[in-house]
Amino acid sequence: MPTVDARPGHRSAREVLAHSRTLLDPALRAAVDGLPESMRGIAGYHFGWWDEHGRTATADAGKAVRPALVFLAAEAVGGDPLTALPAAVAVELVHNFTLLHDDVMDGDRTRRHRPTAWTVFGLGQAILAGDALLTLAYDVLAASGHPKAQEAARVMSAAVLAVQDGQAADLSFEKRLDVGVEECLRMAEGKTGALLGCSTALGALFGGGDAEQVNHLRVFGERMGLSFQLADDLLGIWGDPETTGKPVHSDLANRKKSLPVVAALAEVSPAAVELSTIYHSATTLTPDELAHTASLIETAGGRAWARNHADDLLAQALDRLAAVDPLARPAAELASLAHLAARRDH
Repeated sequence: MPTVDARPGHRSAREVLAHSRTLLDPALRAAVDGLPESMRGIAGYHFGWWDEHGRTATADAGKAVRPALVFLAAEAVGGDPLTALPAAVAVELVHNFTLLHDDVMDGDRTRRHRPTAWTVFGLGQAILAGDALLTLAYDVLAASGHPKAQEAARVMSAAVLAVQDGQAADLSFEKRLDVGVEECLRMAEGKTGALLGCSTALGALFGGGDAEQVNHLRVFGERMGLSFQLADDLLGIWGDPETTGKPVHSDLANRKKSLPVVAALAEVSPAAVELSTIYHSATTLTPDELAHTASLIETAGGRAWARNHADDLLAQALDRLAAVDPLARPAAELASLAHLAARRDH
């Protein structure tokens, strides 16, 4: 099967992300400026553009992986990345809609090294701001005038529903004692894979790709997204707070049934039995107990399973990318992003 190589001479993944951010930000800011004042202030805070009082800030706005996928997918099928700018803005708005809501549902108090929007503005206001971003995403697509805008909106709707279904499953896992690896993977496919697949599909649509190219790039994005989620789950347990912006062992403190945890619990071993006992307990874990819980997951094989599965998904994604018969430079840069997603450290 053909493969795609990230050959020397192409931009690195971080260079691609920086360039995509340069293309994205003016249009993203212009779109957010069209929101009602009550929503605009919260959105701007969430994006890191200003503080809670509306004063200019330069906080971390995120990596903008999804917009980069849109631009590169458009180029991969021979299109102009700027033609896909509305799609890039739309997927970034949808992504941040999910983050605002996720922070509320998960009770997370920190994102990108700052207090989360709900802790600053209140639960209801943060939820409404997320709703506003989702609405704005569809408005941006509709206003683009692109001949594929209606099809793109339907692709995005399917992805949003998949994300919401995945989030609903994730929330249900909190109340269940038995969560299987396969259903946990299906949850992650919806919660994370769907929107990355939507990003590459929209890029291909706006870039003029045919139906087969759009489908291959969608699956490329979905496989990349699932590997991204596995890497994220690893960071939620073993990530450095200085780079992740979240407290150490944050997922374990919340008894989150992430993929490494579920894989470890599925094993038959003393470590898995002890881990199950901890997860079935409602007591607050001390820092030492959290560190011990992390070691149990590793001993039971959850860390290695997640790492290996992320690498398998990366290989599947690259096979799909090669099947597109893409242009060389954007293909190599998409491959670099896929590698970064599967092996990220923050």
